[in-house]
Amino acid sequence: MEKEAFLGIDTSNYTTSCALLASDGYFNSRRLLPVEDGSLGLRQSEAVFSHIKSLGGLFKELMEKKEDYSIKAVGVSAYPRDCDGSYMPCFLVGKMAAESIAAALHIPVYYFSHQAGHIAAAAYSAGCTDLLKDSFAAFHISGGTTECVMVNDLKSGDIKIISCSNDLNAGQVIDRCANMLSLSFPGGRQIDALSLKSRKKFKNRIKMQGGNPCFSGVENQCRDMLARGCAPCDIARFCLDSVSDGIKGMIDFAKTNYHCKEFLFAGGVAANTILRKEISAYCSAHFASLELSGDNAVGASFLAMKKFKEEV
Repeated sequence: MEKEAFLGIDTSNYTTSCALLASDGYFNSRRLLPVEDGSLGLRQSEAVFSHIKSLGGLFKELMEKKEDYSIKAVGVSAYPRDCDGSYMPCFLVGKMAAESIAAALHIPVYYFSHQAGHIAAAAYSAGCTDLLKDSFAAFHISGGTTECVMVNDLKSGDIKIISCSNDLNAGQVIDRCANMLSLSFPGGRQIDALSLKSRKKFKNRIKMQGGNPCFSGVENQCRDMLARGCAPCDIARFCLDSVSDGIKGMIDFAKTNYHCKEFLFAGGVAANTILRKEISAYCSAHFASLELSGDNAVGASFLAMKKFKEEV
C-alpha cells in the first residue's frame, strides 16, 4: 500500500537538495555546489547552472529510495526571505522543477522562503514543533544570513527581524577564516574540527549596534593572528568564540526588548560544536539536528505537509 508523502525542493546558493517527508520519517538527496579551490562562493549564474545539472539526478536518487510513496503536494524554497523584493536567481531552478512536478501529478505546490524552510527543519528535527503553535524566536545563522527573528506564522511567512549582523554574516567570517588557512569552501566543518584542537578560549567582545553585531573586525583579527604565527587551531577557535559572543549579544537584545525566553537555532553555522556548547549554556536553546542544520529541502516538505492538511 502506498504511503502519503510530501516533496520538498531547495536550490540555495550552496546546495541542491530534495526530500520526501512522510509519517515514518524523511529521505533526502542533496549535493554541495562545486566551488573552485581558493574561491569564497559562486556567482548566481554558476549556481543556477550547477542546480540544473544536479537536480534531475538527485530526484532519481530520491525516488529510488522510496518508490512506494504517493506524493500529495510539493513545497519549494522560492525566495531567500519573507519580505518584499527578496530574490535570488538560484531559487528559480527549484521553483521551475516544483511547478513542473506538481502540474504532471495534478497536485498543489506551495511556495516558502529558504529561511522558513530552515526554521521548519530545525523545529522538526529538534522535536519541538509545538513552538509553531505560537510566536517564537528563532536564529538563522549561515553564510548568507545572521538574523534573530520573531516567527508569528511560519506557513504564511509572517517572520519579523529582531536583529541582524551589521556587515559580514557569521558564515562569511568563518569561510574567510578558512580561506586564509587554505581550507576549502565552505569552511564550516573544517574550522569546527580545527578549533577543537585548540586549548584556548578567547573573550572577544564583539561591537554591537543595538542588537546588531559587527563581525568584519573578526576577519582582520584572524589575519593579524596568522601574520604573528599563531597556531591555525587557535585562529579557528578565536573566530568561533567571536561569533558565539556576537550571537550572545543578539540573545541579550531579544531577551531585554522582546522578552524572549527560548530560541530555536537553524542554518549551517548552527551545526558548529563550540557555538552549540556555548549557546546551550547561555540560554534555553533548541538546535536543528546536525544533518538538517545546513541547506536542505526537509523544511519545505514539512511546511507543504502542514499547508496541505489545513486545506483538505
